[in-house]
Amino acid sequence: MAKKLYLVKEGEISLKGGNRSHFEKKLRNNLKHKIRPYGSVIEKQKGRIFAYIDEECPDERIEKALSTTFGITGFARAYCVEKDIDIILSKAREILPSSTFGKKGTFKVKVVREDKKFFLNSHEVAIRLAEVVHEIFPDLTVNLDEPDYVLTCEIRSEVYLYTSSMRGAGGLPAGTAGHGMLLLSGGIDSPVAAFMMAKRGMKLDCIYYHAYPYTSELALEKVKTLASLVAPYLQGTKLYVVPFTEGQEHIRDNGYEEEATLMFRAAMMQTSTKIAKNDEATALVTGEALSQVASQTLDAMNFTDSMTDLVVLRPLVGLDKEEIVNTAKKIGTYETSILPYEDCCVVFSPKHPITKPHKEVARKHFEALNMDAIIDEAVKNTVVYEFDAMGNEITK
Repeated sequence: MAKKLYLVKEGEISLKGGNRSHFEKKLRNNLKHKIRPYGSVIEKQKGRIFAYIDEECPDERIEKALSTTFGITGFARAYCVEKDIDIILSKAREILPSSTFGKKGTFKVKVVREDKKFFLNSHEVAIRLAEVVHEIFPDLTVNLDEPDYVLTCEIRSEVYLYTSSMRGAGGLPAGTAGHGMLLLSGGIDSPVAAFMMAKRGMKLDCIYYHAYPYTSELALEKVKTLASLVAPYLQGTKLYVVPFTEGQEHIRDNGYEEEATLMFRAAMMQTSTKIAKNDEATALVTGEALSQVASQTLDAMNFTDSMTDLVVLRPLVGLDKEEIVNTAKKIGTYETSILPYEDCCVVFSPKHPITKPHKEVARKHFEALNMDAIIDEAVKNTVVYEFDAMGNEITK
């Protein structure tokens, strides 16, 4: 079956030293995992990955797979030809009319000459290709600084031509920086936290606390949708749905009203720690931003951190809400996050929550609640959903 070629540009990986091969191998494996159903062949050259994919694979699927794979800064549909200038120019004449080039505006030709033995230098190749552009688009003018259109020619073991490069997600390949567990609510923040930690190479699974009937089945479906939306960035993910109605009612009925949210978050940390260790995760990730709400003050975070012996990561801690919202829109989770289905964090939320808890006093109050049996039962009854690397729910 005929193949179409995508040229993939590595990002931060290229700066790695002796362990660079580890990152490159993980990136190639992540790509293979996403486009495996379409007979992909992945080849590696200096600073580039070449993905050959069956012609029947829709461009939209390929572009989604590449744009959500961390470790890639850019990619393009490319065309491979022999190192013969006449063949190169002929291919350019073939692909330009159906490319993204328009009849008006500016362009430049970029030549990357990795093979220094090629008989023409980069400038000479660029001039020849620019002449072809002018043949087909006589009204275009050259702009080397900020062109509207770019024709790129990379001269390697073979020659690769492409006209439009799409932006990748950057960062490091998911799975190169350990395994964490994300506390996923139905809000705006936690999916963004997942994106940001995955960008640094962390593999993440997710935990959601469900308090039916206080949180509806629509709220659960909303969170499942959010998990499916971030799954491509995470190279697939599992969603642990923890039934915690009994826990929240127990805290409401036996604790101090102003500490209700704080105690619930403490219980979440202990429950999440048990699930994380069962899943061989070594860190918890939350969407907390400092002082955004009453339970996210420095004193409150200090207390909840004392409820776990795992590392707690808060990638949003120094961001303002506008920055978080902008990222949520960029990754496609915002519209789902703002659907009006309340999550468990606002159930029994006090009118006047404590903002500066004393850690040792709060710990004594939590211990007095005797939550161990309730937490163990919640872990036992947790339901797991799984999503593949393209965000599709896996049914068993």
